Amino acid sequence: MKKTLKSVSLWILALLITLATVVYQRMTGPTHPVRGSVSIENEDIRYRLIRSFPRPMDAPIRVLVENEDITGSFIYKRTPSFDEWTKEEMVRDGDYLIAYIPQQPPAGKVMYQITLQGEEERVKLTDNPITIRFRGDVPAWAFIPHVIIIFIAMLLSTRAGMAALLKEKTYSLTLWTLITLVIGGLIFGPIMQKYAFGAWWTGWPFGTDLTDNKTAIAFLFWVYAMVKVYKNRFHRGWVLAAAIVTLIVFLIPHSLLGSEIDWTQETMP
Repeated sequence: MKKTLKSVSLWILALLITLATVVYQRMTGPTHPVRGSVSIENEDIRYRLIRSFPRPMDAPIRVLVENEDITGSFIYKRTPSFDEWTKEEMVRDGDYLIAYIPQQPPAGKVMYQITLQGEEERVKLTDNPITIRFRGDVPAWAFIPHVIIIFIAMLLSTRAGMAALLKEKTYSLTLWTLITLVIGGLIFGPIMQKYAFGAWWTGWPFGTDLTDNKTAIAFLFWVYAMVKVYKNRFHRGWVLAAAIVTLIVFLIPHSLLGSEIDWTQETMP
């Protein structure tokens, strides 16, 4: 009974750590919307500015502004590029002012900044421009398994690390961590990358995408841990190391240094 209770408690703790890691990663990533509020003409304006959008259409940035005397404008340019800023007026649709950011090819990025204008006041929503990245639409059959299996891999990794610390058996946990990491990260991950940005792999040695690179690092650590545990079922040092490395790499914000088109490499006329 005590053994069962201990096992359940450890799985619950592993689940809580994994959930906390996932939430932190998503909330700190460069594709997470920027939220805030400004005050203009005695009206508090709350905004949510998106930083990722699926093609094939312009990205609508909606700001709730009920006061029809308040208008809006926005500037934008591709990034990284040598483009000049383009300025356009926002379009009113009921209580919303909408800025339409021109669509780009997959992995194309655009910087934009929104300004509201009242009768006597003028205010920018953000001090610095926001960057939005366009992507292709990822089908549910690729996205859902990727998310679920990667989550399971993180959970198993955390539980395996606990088992190593408590000197429990780690062979099965190590094996299943490796299997789920391969399926979720190295099979469904590149499929998602292909649909979203047109490339199977953009990590080392082809690029700097940290999402790909951190998956590869975690995979290599778990491969070596599996080899060590296979040779010696009581070997736990590399299992703990792999679990710690996996926790660290998955704390890195999602899509940091992700795929992007370098517009500065365009042929000048």
